[in-house]
Amino acid sequence: MRETYLPAFKELVKEADVEAVMGAYNRTNGEPCCGSKTLLIDILREEWGFKGHVTSDCWAIKDFHEGHMVTKTAPESVAMALKNGCDLNCGNLFGNLLIAHKEGLVTEEDIDKAVIRLFTTRMKLGMFDDPKNVPFSDTPYELNSCDEHSDFSVEVAKKTLVLLKNEGNLLPLDKKKLKAIAVIGPNADSRDALQGNYFGTSDRYVTVLDGIRKAVGNDVRIYYSEGCHLYKDRSSVLTAPRDRFGEALAAAERSDVVIMCLGLDATIEGEEGDTGNEFASGDKLDLNLPGLQQELLEKVYATGKPVVLVLLSGSALAVKWADEHIPAIIQAWYPGGRGGEAVASLLFGEYSPSGRLPVTFYATSEELPDFRDYSMKNRTYRYMENEALYPFGYGLSYTRFEYSPIRAEKTTIKAGESIRCSITVRNVGSMASEETVQLYLKDVEASVEVPRWQLNGIRKVFLEPGSEQEVTFTLTPRQMALIDNDGKAILEPGTFEIYIGGSQPDARSIKLTGTPVQKIAFEVVGERMELEY
Repeated sequence: MRETYLPAFKELVKEADVEAVMGAYNRTNGEPCCGSKTLLIDILREEWGFKGHVTSDCWAIKDFHEGHMVTKTAPESVAMALKNGCDLNCGNLFGNLLIAHKEGLVTEEDIDKAVIRLFTTRMKLGMFDDPKNVPFSDTPYELNSCDEHSDFSVEVAKKTLVLLKNEGNLLPLDKKKLKAIAVIGPNADSRDALQGNYFGTSDRYVTVLDGIRKAVGNDVRIYYSEGCHLYKDRSSVLTAPRDRFGEALAAAERSDVVIMCLGLDATIEGEEGDTGNEFASGDKLDLNLPGLQQELLEKVYATGKPVVLVLLSGSALAVKWADEHIPAIIQAWYPGGRGGEAVASLLFGEYSPSGRLPVTFYATSEELPDFRDYSMKNRTYRYMENEALYPFGYGLSYTRFEYSPIRAEKTTIKAGESIRCSITVRNVGSMASEETVQLYLKDVEASVEVPRWQLNGIRKVFLEPGSEQEVTFTLTPRQMALIDNDGKAILEPGTFEIYIGGSQPDARSIKLTGTPVQKIAFEVVGERMELEY
């Protein structure tokens, strides 16, 4: 828990000073998270000094007696939540607090404590001040919805797109050499595939189909087909299965290149009950492309036309067949209202991709551990035993980068000291581009099981062709520390290895990128130290 699950929350609480924290639906070590003394009092408030308020996830407190069965009644559930530090209920169950008070389950002081925290937040927001003294109270609609913000969203989307494969440099496409493009797939003209979960309303929507049309203008003929439904066996109720396959194949056969837009959207990838969908209650059944998408992809590929696969999804997909057969693959995620412009910009080489995977793409669902097992064995890049399909931290560019050997200021440090190291990155290709420089740290001689290596530094550098830049990282004692079996942060003397490059140092990443990762070792000497977690 302290090595994997808590660190991000700790940084947000202690470094970013967040005002609100939400408890989860599940139980952790037997305690429902929204009523967990361990999480909400012992760790969050006492150990980390959190001063803000805690809210439940929606209807999570009702789960105490209806799902988890750790309480018998609604008043017992709200008492458990309130007394263990949950100040606000998303839902209506806190209407039972008066009953809980009358039954002696909570005191007036318990209620006061939550109310004070909640009203303190409202005061910080200026809700009781004269509006003219509140900086954002007079922000007009026109300022919120303006070209500057909209254009910025496109630039952000560009930075998130990840180029997973580009065999034979199929990408970028040269518009001048194309007469016709087929754009095929259930996500090609889908707003749902742009916006993902928990979205507002964009003032402008540009699907991938729209973006491609805008990019090529009237000079290139666009053939479009939905190809298949996102997960059903037909697109229309009254038709036969595979009712759009013929149309999709006709479009492919008439084109110079095919852009296949497949994947997921929020109707099949979200919280249970979010959309009331009939597919899998907001969850994925496995990591494969749902419905007829894989079959459609294979049939379009069989036409012999070059295929670019654009995956729109919020999570990893097992696309092993595509990796073996499709020459170019882009992971576009849910790229926002004008995300189609960002995708088209990448397809036609208006910029070079620099996005890197923030999750591991596994080859199959079957290789994953039991979903109910919270241990880290064979999970994530830090503990993987099998080779990933596409590793964490991986992504390609339209140019190439070279890395100098790592330069460290010392090769031996005393326990408790930091160490600085530098590396020079050079753009040896023909296109200007950002590069995502990554540092991974490995504890070679740990006394307990630790990650095989762990990301401990990341820098973005923009380089013109032929130019270079020095990048410097500082590793702190806390970054060198391990978490022992008692949950304590311990800095042990011994050998550590630093890896710096455009990816992880694993064999799969190096094979896919063709760029080696630089390595250097250093020694920590002195006494074993316990550090603040």
